[in-house]
Amino acid sequence: MKLTIDRMSLLRPLGHVQSVVERRNTIPILANVVLRAEEGELSLTATDMDMDIATEVGCLVMTSGTTTMSAHLLYDIARKLPDGAEVEIAVNDGHAMVSAGRSSFRLPTLPVEDFPAISSNELPVNFSLTAADMRDLIDATRFAISTEETRYYLNGIYIHKAESGELCAVATDGHRLAMTRQALPSGAAQMPSIILPRKAVSELRKLLDDFDGDVLVGLSETRAEFRFGVVRLTSKLIDGTFPDYTRVIPVGNDRIMQVDVSAFSAAVDRVSTIASEKSRSVKMGLRSGVLTLSASNTDASSATEELEVSYDGPEMEIGFNARYLLDIAGQVNSDMVEFALADQGSPSLVRAPGDEASLFVLMPMRV
Repeated sequence: MKLTIDRMSLLRPLGHVQSVVERRNTIPILANVVLRAEEGELSLTATDMDMDIATEVGCLVMTSGTTTMSAHLLYDIARKLPDGAEVEIAVNDGHAMVSAGRSSFRLPTLPVEDFPAISSNELPVNFSLTAADMRDLIDATRFAISTEETRYYLNGIYIHKAESGELCAVATDGHRLAMTRQALPSGAAQMPSIILPRKAVSELRKLLDDFDGDVLVGLSETRAEFRFGVVRLTSKLIDGTFPDYTRVIPVGNDRIMQVDVSAFSAAVDRVSTIASEKSRSVKMGLRSGVLTLSASNTDASSATEELEVSYDGPEMEIGFNARYLLDIAGQVNSDMVEFALADQGSPSLVRAPGDEASLFVLMPMRV
């Protein structure tokens, strides 16, 4: 195999595929990327056995062939080469020579036969979403994905057809819940309810950063595939049952507070500077037209800040984790954020005023 390719043309697809490769691998072949050169195209594939990413890029192929080499090493080499460099990759006798200008690197290769077979079974449900809609689904929910491995069924985004007939994405870690809905795309009526793992969510979101167009989605009970541009990401799904999240969405919270979202975020951020590292708790004291944010620490330091708000309910105090408040405020697509409160021990509903598509539920803390 022998090819030449512009450094930047190699760096982009390498950046896409190498991020799926774990830094520490007990199986040597899983540290490698498959390079297949033929008819003016270089295709690249990497996997961690749960997820694989494949992409392709145009190049000058002198000799067709297929090989595998260290994904991270090749990426680091390409990253450190000078701008505009022409990279030549030549493979023979179990080694790859990567050269550009006066630099040359000799890398070991492994036979492509050792690389795990990528599943190519038919996926029964297929539909398309715009990249913007897919980004919205992920951004509105992924901050609430649980990182607690014992509750593995919460370690992803639950994507399903809601009872309302809409496409719905939900994530929760038991302390907060995020949900967003969109019109159900054509072809998704029979979609299975899936839990897309945290790592797949993260990689998919990165890949969508610089893509505008349609994302083709294929689903089965155990696998999800996303195709857009020249990229294909396939992931196993979490084999578990997502809890009935509708039971924790409060109804009847009648104490409504509305506040400017940027002023609120900035004030929470300032006051939480004092909050203890462990609890990160901030107290919200409410009276007519005024919100008082306060935090204290065991070393007797404290902070308070007042904000003008729209509120005419009874006086009350309620505590929240400051980081959770900031995460949710960051996802409210409006100038104002609305809190629907019940009492200091009950979950609160947070959303943009009048927004029927997205909502957030936040459990209070004792402060």
